[in-house]
This record gives sequence, C-alpha cells and structure tokens, in this order.
Amino acid sequence: MRITVTTGDPLTTATELLVLALWEEEPLASPLTDLIEPGDWSGKAKQTLLIYPRGALPARRALLIGLGKRSSPDLDQVREVAALATQRARELKVERFAFALPVVPDQTPETVAAAIAEGSLLGGYRFLEYKSDLKPEDRREVDELTLVAPVDAAEEAARGVARGGAVARGVNLARDLANLPPNDLTPARLAERARELAAAFDLPITVLGPAEMREQGFGGILAVGQGSVNEPRFIAIDYGVQYAGAPTICLVGKGMTFDSGGISIKPAENMDAMKMDMSGAAAVLGALHAIAEMQLPLHVVALIGAAENMPGGSAYRPGDILKTLSGKTIEVLNTDAEGRIVLADALAYAQRYNPSAIIDLATLTGAIGVALGPHAIGLFANDDALAQRLLRAGEAAGERAWQLPLWQPYREMVKSEIADVRNTAGRQGGAITAAAFLNAFVGDYPWVHLDIAGTAWTDAKPKAYQPKGATGVGVRLLLQALRDWTQG
Repeated sequence: MRITVTTGDPLTTATELLVLALWEEEPLASPLTDLIEPGDWSGKAKQTLLIYPRGALPARRALLIGLGKRSSPDLDQVREVAALATQRARELKVERFAFALPVVPDQTPETVAAAIAEGSLLGGYRFLEYKSDLKPEDRREVDELTLVAPVDAAEEAARGVARGGAVARGVNLARDLANLPPNDLTPARLAERARELAAAFDLPITVLGPAEMREQGFGGILAVGQGSVNEPRFIAIDYGVQYAGAPTICLVGKGMTFDSGGISIKPAENMDAMKMDMSGAAAVLGALHAIAEMQLPLHVVALIGAAENMPGGSAYRPGDILKTLSGKTIEVLNTDAEGRIVLADALAYAQRYNPSAIIDLATLTGAIGVALGPHAIGLFANDDALAQRLLRAGEAAGERAWQLPLWQPYREMVKSEIADVRNTAGRQGGAITAAAFLNAFVGDYPWVHLDIAGTAWTDAKPKAYQPKGATGVGVRLLLQALRDWTQG
C-alpha cells in the first residue's frame, strides 16, 4: 500500500472512504452531527461507526474510529486505529482511502504520521504465500492511503510517513521470514534471503558455509547443525562503512530455522512452531532493511548464525565438549539449549569490529515467557547505560522490555567443572542463566541480550496491527534505539 500526504480540509476531500480518528467526547463538526443519531457515537477507544453521507460530504463513506480519552494519549492507540482503518477498507473492497491526521497531545505531526503509517501497513499484513484456495478478490489489498494534514503540518507528516513506512516494511519482512515453513527456509535459504537484501541496498555481505566455518573455528554453530542434512551458515552484512567516526553497532540474531531439540528432543505437541526459532535473525534482517531505507548515519553490522537442530547419527550429544570461535569450551548437558551455543560463536565474531555496542536477539528460553508472559521482552545487560537506552526505546516504540538481573551468582551457575561453561544450569532462573552463559562470550564490550521467546509468536490477536503468527518483534525497538543514537 502506498501512503501519500496531501493538505486541505478532510471534510471536503473526495474519496471512497474518509477515516476520522476522534477523541472521546470530542465535538463533531457539521455536517457529521446531522448524519449520526444521538447515542450512536462516543469516541471510546477503537469504537467504529461507518456512515454513508449520501452527498452531505464529498466522501462516499466516512468511518469514525475512537481514540479514547484525550487525557491519556498513546501512540500505540494511533497505530491500532490506523490498522483498524486499513482492515475495514479492505473489507469494503476500497482501493484508496483518506485518513485525517489527528492532533495527539504531546506528539508532533511527524510522530503521529509515523504511527499511522506503521499501524496501517502492519495492520494490513497477511501471510498468504501458501494459500492456493483463495479467490482473486480475497487477495485484494488496499492500494493507497492518503493522509490529509493541515498545510503547516504537511512537511512533518511526510517525514513521519517515510519513517513509519520504512519501519513497517522492516517488521513485515521479519514476519514473512519467521512465518516461512522450515522446508522452505533452511539455513542456506536464509542466507539467500540475506544476499537479496544486501544486493537491494548494495551492502557488503559475507556468507560462510561449513568448510569456511570449520577452517575459522566456528565450533558452536557447526556442532549444533551437524545432525541435519541442511548445513549451517554464518552471515555478516555490513551497513554504513562510509560513515567514518560513527558508532559501530553489532546486531546479532539467533537463526535456528528449525529446532527439534536434537538428541534432547522436544515433545511433539507444538513442535511445528519451532520454525519461528529464527525470529532473532528475522528481526536483525528486518531492522537492517529499514536502517538502509532510512539511511541512518551509523555503522551497523548484522550477524546471524543459522542452523537446523535435528537428531540423527551425526548429531551432537549431551556430554560433548565443544571448542568455540573464542577458544572457550562448552560442556553440552542438553542439546535443546542450542541457541546460546550458536550465539556464542556469533558474539565472539562481533568483537572483530571493536563495536560501541553488541545487541543480540534470540528466542532463547521458554522461561522468559513464564516470567514475563507475551507482553514484554526480557532484557539483560553488562552495561547499564546501554540497557537504559534500549528500555527507553522499547517504551517509545511500543515494544516494551523489562530488565532482569545478571548478578555474579548467576554467572557462577553456568560454570562447568570440566569445561569453561555448561550450556544449561537447570530450570531455576532459566532465562537469567542463559543470558549469563552468553555474557561469557562478549568480552568487555557493552552488550544487551533481548530474549524474545515470549513475544515473537502469538496465537491470539493482542493488537489490531498484530495478526496471528510471527510478530516481527524487536524491529521497532532496534530502530527507535538506533534513531535515538544518531541524535546523541
């Protein structure tokens, strides 16, 4: 869907559908008052009312959507309203519609327009690649949204639309990748998708296969992937090398394209969902797409360890000791704690760039979902300033994170008697000890680990702009943090 900005009075705009987002108890302008029966409209959050002006307005239809109380403005509410508008336009088989830019207390026209662009594109998302039984009309999407803004707000609104559109396209790319089935998205195919992204923006990319990884000493990724016929890959994409003096940020993504648990095999129930165990890698690629589209003046390196964890005669075993890229050794106690082993190599590789920060994203532990449920990302850090930067970004972007401790006693729990570390310390504090394991591989560099296992997939529909399936979580948080970084 294309999003454009125009100026003028929304009530004089000729369009197939005019969307008006209104506050609770906000007085209606004439001639709307003559078109609505008393009591039909209150403006409560997400209330909708479709009216047919029949010539009283130039618009063929008008859709009123409630923003809720003006005393508690929330950009996430704007995103939801925009999503609802796009979904209703599609239901009405409208090809183009107009949306009046609302005034949101404490927000600029740019931030409001960005939220509308995000919400409309995220809310319009559908994953239909494998649906062969849909009629052409059921695949129809809305072609264009025109944002109607006051003349003095048009320039800001256009900037917001450009930014919000880039963010949403990044999120939807991450959703697409995580929704793909594991027979189509193998480690090699994930590397191909990364190559396509790099080619689209003319970015340098390195893809290492098993032979190159063996030569360089990627003992973690190789071990996890050795039980599968789909061989592992390591992916590195470099953005912004031309920005001399800019901070270098390494984004590291867990790319388990399918996780059976290996020898420590998972229960059969819900194992199909393990196609989304590469959601960290998906978020990194989605964020990089938006970073490149927005041309952020930073040096960002995307690093992905991609593998498939399968049982078999060549699979790695409980009891194995692995030598990783850093030279540190891992005692394997459970082959289903594989993501942290893959990340160990990727985090060690990140140090080659002497980064200002390393941020990893991973569907790492079921324990984080038990601790925080589906509403917050688990955040762990060895640097409080970096942690606070990402926590603030999560609040602003609508992807909240919650910091958990990483005290020395947790680090002691992952020490091994016969190797440097062990890959699990048992059930107690499982999300924390997993982060403590990763901490052993980041050196002295500022580092944040984002455990997105509880938020990367949803079987419900928690927000209007979030369909069932892959959420693309982490993309908006990363982009907000990186944009803030460019502003000091």
